[in-house]
Amino acid sequence: MAAAESRRARTGTPVSPAGAPLPTAGARQRAHESRPHHWFAQQLVLALSGQRPVHALLGHALPAAYDRLAELAPQAPLRPATGPGRRGPAPTVRDCGLCTPRRGVIEAFARVAAGERLRALAFRLELGADSRWRCAALDIGPTPAPRCTAS
Repeated sequence: MAAAESRRARTGTPVSPAGAPLPTAGARQRAHESRPHHWFAQQLVLALSGQRPVHALLGHALPAAYDRLAELAPQAPLRPATGPGRRGPAPTVRDCGLCTPRRGVIEAFARVAAGERLRALAFRLELGADSRWRCAALDIGPTPAPRCTAS
């Protein structure tokens, strides 16, 4: 496994556990999305940027996390700041990482690019008795202060 990680580090191309590069963009995307923290990061970004309704995560979040998401979503904190008549680029997950404090728990973070801003998103996933991951908690970094521009 260390050889595969080394090869990925050198080439930047996702590789199988045997060290072979994944053959297609679709295979690379499926391998990336099979990690639950990446999938949740993307879904949370869609909800917190106003691109997807909060109820799309109803079965994927425990009550406290769903309530927090419902509290944050109307503000669309990840929607990129734009000027009058301009639409900014959709926010994207730049990086996503995790730690596993114990079996069945993932504490994850995502760095989200929203226009020129970079925001932090933290969330906790718990593995249920039905072998499904659910978001148990989430938080987003403070809203950045507006930039001052000289006239």
